[in-house]
Amino acid sequence: MKQKLICIAGPTASGKTALSIALAKQLDTEIISSDSMQLYRGMDIGTAKPDAAERDGVVHHMFDVADAGETFSVAKYQQMADACAQDILSRGKIPIVCGGTGLYLDALIEGSVFSGDETNLEAREKYNAIAREQGAHALHEMLRAVDPVSAQRIHENNVKRVVRALEVYDQTGMTINEWNAKNKRPEPKYDAILFALCPSDRQMLYDRIDRRVDQMAEQGLVAETERLWKSGKLIGTAGQAIGYKELVPYLEGRESLEICLDTLKRASRNYAKRQLTWLRRDSRVHWLQYDAPEDFSGILQQVTEILSERGVTY
Repeated sequence: MKQKLICIAGPTASGKTALSIALAKQLDTEIISSDSMQLYRGMDIGTAKPDAAERDGVVHHMFDVADAGETFSVAKYQQMADACAQDILSRGKIPIVCGGTGLYLDALIEGSVFSGDETNLEAREKYNAIAREQGAHALHEMLRAVDPVSAQRIHENNVKRVVRALEVYDQTGMTINEWNAKNKRPEPKYDAILFALCPSDRQMLYDRIDRRVDQMAEQGLVAETERLWKSGKLIGTAGQAIGYKELVPYLEGRESLEICLDTLKRASRNYAKRQLTWLRRDSRVHWLQYDAPEDFSGILQQVTEILSERGVTY
């Protein structure tokens, strides 16, 4: 019988953190983050990382495991998070996985082998240099020549994914689809019980996102961004984090803070759309409608009942 994971997903500002903590206390278990930015030290406000008070004594894993600016791949996440899951399971508890990065969540559930050698940075730097010197379009044309299927799927402005597809071809002689198909597990590693929170009305979600950005600004987001920016840590994966890159024009004196915060709100809303698209493709998801604080106890009860049907009791 497969080992179980309880997974709580949803778009940004949907309430998944609060639900995961309440459920962890109820089940006496621990939480593994599946957020690709909360794993960086010093990136707290902009990633909405729950502080010690919010965690309420619940042990969290995969927070603060890397320095901002450090290269961190989905393969590395899968290895580290899987080790955390196995440790929790060995102590007779069922881990709760919570976060908004669908790729990381899927990686942990599936337990797949990843594309190529992600520790070989020579090819990556070669293609990144081409992007810098010749532009994203030229790099994308290189991908089209060897892997037209991926070129059709990946937008040329998504340089990171274009580079990754070219790396895989360099290292394996296969397209990224061919490599992943060859190395994909025949079935997921874990029996995932997957929940997703979202308000019933899209505008309600957008309003929550806008309020969250305002709260982040009040909590010191600008100072946090400035510290990371001045220390040269807003590079690589961390440099792409929504919540920070949008404020750099303000720090450089090119835009007003108001305009940068509006840009951040818009980027966060667009990210929420992408998160919802990712989740809606997954037939395993139990959708939870969370419109107001008074709904919370009912949602927790709903989750408890579904878990009981799946053999999870407390």
